[in-house]
Amino acid sequence: MDQSKIPPEYDLATYDYPLPEDRIAQFPAEPRDSSKLLVVRPGVPPVETIFRRITDYLRPGDLMVFNNTRVFPARLYGRKRTGARIEFLLLENLREREWQVMAKPARRLHPNDIVDFEGHLCARIVSKNPDGSLVVEFNLGGEDFWRVLDNLGHIPLPLYIRRPDTEYDRTRYQTVYAAETGAVAAPTAGLHFTPQLLEKIRRMGVETAFITLHIGWGTFKPIEVRDIREHKMHREYYKIPPETAEAINRALAEGRRIIAVGTTTVRALESAAAESIPIKPGERWTNLFIYPGFEFRVVECMVTNFHLPKSSLIVMVSAFAGIETIKSAYKYALEHGFRFYSYGDAMFIVKNNAR
Repeated sequence: MDQSKIPPEYDLATYDYPLPEDRIAQFPAEPRDSSKLLVVRPGVPPVETIFRRITDYLRPGDLMVFNNTRVFPARLYGRKRTGARIEFLLLENLREREWQVMAKPARRLHPNDIVDFEGHLCARIVSKNPDGSLVVEFNLGGEDFWRVLDNLGHIPLPLYIRRPDTEYDRTRYQTVYAAETGAVAAPTAGLHFTPQLLEKIRRMGVETAFITLHIGWGTFKPIEVRDIREHKMHREYYKIPPETAEAINRALAEGRRIIAVGTTTVRALESAAAESIPIKPGERWTNLFIYPGFEFRVVECMVTNFHLPKSSLIVMVSAFAGIETIKSAYKYALEHGFRFYSYGDAMFIVKNNAR
């Protein structure tokens, strides 16, 4: 297609915005539920509040669905036997000892090269993939891999958090309900919830349920094509337990709102709905890319943070609430001191044409 004739909703430039460096949160708000919350509804100005007041916008009978993935210490620092420093980000366990990883600098690595990690672990480069990732085989020396990783690995904070990870991040870069290990990034919308807030939500008659979607490196990958319809998403594993599928199907049948906590939850639920309604339980992989024109079949409201310019996530929320609604919300947030990205503030978004 002639690049000059791309409709605005499919033009990557539509999803760009200027963000001063000092608006990127380097640390989270304490306590968790003291972050700001922007309530975003199509056709009305956004409303600013504090996150713990999210209960003002919930209704008895709502179903709130959370992603219970747990971040593992997926970043490793080692050296080639030449002495060159190498960084690994573990992405996916392919076989017993083989992993797909991103390496930095990858250009220094070739098949059969060995990388040592503090003498406790070493990895042999097996192959290079077309997407720039590597397949590596770890030599454990008889030790338990996950125990070694827990000792040597670092929490993989996003690169826009310009500080080293600390012990604090091992707890704080997790949701309080994290249960299923496998993510290389936190489902950050969930970072705002405390056990007390969850209990208050349940007491007011809101039903809660959990899915698992293990967030992969694709969450950091920018869109690099002018026409967003040409963007290819990295696949991610998700699981919908039987009790969650039953809760979703009951809510749909009874006309109750389903509120997804996080874009990852939206992706899992809408991926399952694209296969069938009623929703079927089970484990699957998804590479669903949600952009304007997408028909949302399950989710009526979304809790999410503020996303990177030109990212698949800002495209998703624009498809959900409308491009102009999201532009207005981001403009408000920039003008009123909101903090952005993983450790930043949150939005409660009501879908365009929602009940």
